[in-house]
Parts: sequence; C-alpha cells; structure tokens
Amino acid sequence: MTYDEFIFSIENADTIPDKLNVHLQALWYDAKDDWQMAHDLVDHLEDRISAHVHAYLHRVEGDLWNAHYWYNRAKQPEYKGDLKDEWEQLVKMLL
Repeated sequence: MTYDEFIFSIENADTIPDKLNVHLQALWYDAKDDWQMAHDLVDHLEDRISAHVHAYLHRVEGDLWNAHYWYNRAKQPEYKGDLKDEWEQLVKMLL
C-alpha cells in the first residue's frame, strides 16, 4: 500500500483495509478520530515500534508525561513538531 492509498482509505472507507499491521491500524483509527481504538491496539505491546506509536498517541491525548515515558521505551527522541507531521512520518516509516 502506498501513502496515497492509505490516505484514500481514511477519507473514503468506513472499514479498515485488510492486511495493515497493528501499528498502521492504530494510526488509521487515530486519523478516523477513534483514539481509544488506536490506543487499545498498541497499549499492551512491548516492541519499540509499538512504543513509538504509543508515545505519539499520548501526545495526541495531551498526556506529555506519558508520551515522554513511551518515547524512552521506543528509544526515540521526543517529537517536538506538529502532531500531523509526526503522524505522517510514522505512517511513511511503517508502509
């Protein structure tokens, strides 16, 4: 799937596309304004990519302390830019 196809699925589909990994699923749900579903998908996972997505989601929530914790778990620097830019970078990295 390309980035443009991913965006198209968000804008034009009511159901999530098949075969997205859990990280892209979480970002898809986040873009559809379903933060809770996005969070639930990665909340219990222990890998560094999940921690990175988890950190982003806590930034969306406004819980910067918790985001800091998850960036550390992901071994990533805290993202200081725009949430939209971070979302785009994560999606492009994961596709």
